[in-house]
Amino acid sequence: MPKTFQFRAGSVIYFKGDPAEKVFILQSGMVNLVYQDMETGGDMHDMVQQGEFFGVKSALGRYAREENAVSLKDSTVMAFTIPEFEQVAMTNTRIVMKMLTVFSTQLRRVHRQLAILLKTDDEQNPEAGLFSVGEYYFKQKRYEYAQYVFNRYLAYYPSGKNSAAAASNLEQVERALGSGQAEAPAPEKDDPSAAYYSALNLMTKEKYQQAYLAFTQIEEKYGQSEWAAKSAFEIGRCLFILNKFAECIHYYTGMLGRNPRHPDLRETVFYIGQSNERLGKKDQAAAFYKKVLAMPAPEGDGVTVKAKRALKDLGE
Repeated sequence: MPKTFQFRAGSVIYFKGDPAEKVFILQSGMVNLVYQDMETGGDMHDMVQQGEFFGVKSALGRYAREENAVSLKDSTVMAFTIPEFEQVAMTNTRIVMKMLTVFSTQLRRVHRQLAILLKTDDEQNPEAGLFSVGEYYFKQKRYEYAQYVFNRYLAYYPSGKNSAAAASNLEQVERALGSGQAEAPAPEKDDPSAAYYSALNLMTKEKYQQAYLAFTQIEEKYGQSEWAAKSAFEIGRCLFILNKFAECIHYYTGMLGRNPRHPDLRETVFYIGQSNERLGKKDQAAAFYKKVLAMPAPEGDGVTVKAKRALKDLGE
């Protein structure tokens, strides 16, 4: 069953980079979503009002959170697991309509090439709009995205006007994915965000070697950009997951040498500590965990919690 939580004004509901395991609906109060504008690099704000939901795209797409969610007033929030939310959505047309509106809005932020498509009359028709999004990705051979969208379409509109076409396209998409055509696509020109999320999708499927290659391509191609920095962090994470602990330490050390103010600095230092611990270097690991705790952090920060637990496990 969905659970209800109370947040005081100024509390953080979730941080950018957190695992996306819940969908939230605001029952009372006000929530601010803070994310980075891709074009200017500045902070952008979306206000969530009573009765609206948030955290949908990252949860349904199994991506890490892309924004901070902050309670501006004392707020009551209902949290759904992903299966709970999908069950409610499939039996409630109003929820589906709202979800598609949010989904379309957030897609525009990470994939500006869809702007013209989503501003057509189809945007007023969620069934046609959702199918059009899937077709767009299908024609662009962005099979990971197309698979997700066509699956959503068939779940919500099994007898829809475009259901036969969606099923046919989905079959072709799954054949392409099964043949390895979309394992680690090269980033498209001027579209690093889509390449980044495609690589993240590989990680969610535990295809870490392919994800490593995809993130490496993004880092090499996009240099000093935000997406290259994000990809650099994920490269180290892939090395850690692949049990290449010495390589992870070497890579992250070089990354921080090039970018000492990396946005994922604290979590990077934590992974260096973890890698040292896995290599049996407990004193070095403890030193890095303590370094994490010495860095400024928001209240309730997940990395702080992990570092404290790791130190405790080491007997520190």
